[in-house]
Amino acid sequence: MKILLAEDTRDLNRAVCAVLTHEGYEADPVYDGEEALLHIRENGYDAIILDIMMPKKDGIQVLKEIRESNIITPVLLLTAKSEIDDRVTGLDAGADDYLTKPFAMKELLARLRAMTRRRTQYSGGDLTFADLQLKEANFELSCENAVRLSTKEFELLRTLIMNSEHLLDTDYLLSHIWEDEPEAASDTVWLYVSYLNRKLEAIASSVQITGERGKSFQLMNIAG
Repeated sequence: MKILLAEDTRDLNRAVCAVLTHEGYEADPVYDGEEALLHIRENGYDAIILDIMMPKKDGIQVLKEIRESNIITPVLLLTAKSEIDDRVTGLDAGADDYLTKPFAMKELLARLRAMTRRRTQYSGGDLTFADLQLKEANFELSCENAVRLSTKEFELLRTLIMNSEHLLDTDYLLSHIWEDEPEAASDTVWLYVSYLNRKLEAIASSVQITGERGKSFQLMNIAG
């Protein structure tokens, strides 16, 4: 698999590239946002790692531009612990996951495996519920308008659609969607439920995810 690593701290960039190469990946290192965009537009990648704080263009700008160009390659954002707002902005802009610095190389590799593995597990068909259409090929959710979902948002909504007849509790969702992330907690599920409800509202859908924080959730057609 071919990975683009955009990280302006050269020592960290070299260290991550060495680990990726050792694990069998082909890693392209770049050191600023403009260089990252150039490589992304000229090459195909299986995954992209973007540091948020980079010169010329930051990781959020790069992410927005590639999503606007309909490039759906999975993106992992690297953030500092203090950059909570940037993490939310990044997920809203189309990031598939984020990892806070400092991080363990094992966790970076696990998240890469999870992102790329999930991309190959879907059949390429579409799912529907009430006025919604969810396209597995490009993670597009549409009603009157359309938005792109991150990997986790797609998995959560897909699970809810496929189990729309009954409630799914938080522990079930954690074990099926965040099984590779031991640090994920009930608030993680609630955060992604909130993201999805905002996107459902943005596309003018009559569907909502109902439920209580830390308890159970279900997809409901509030118009019906």
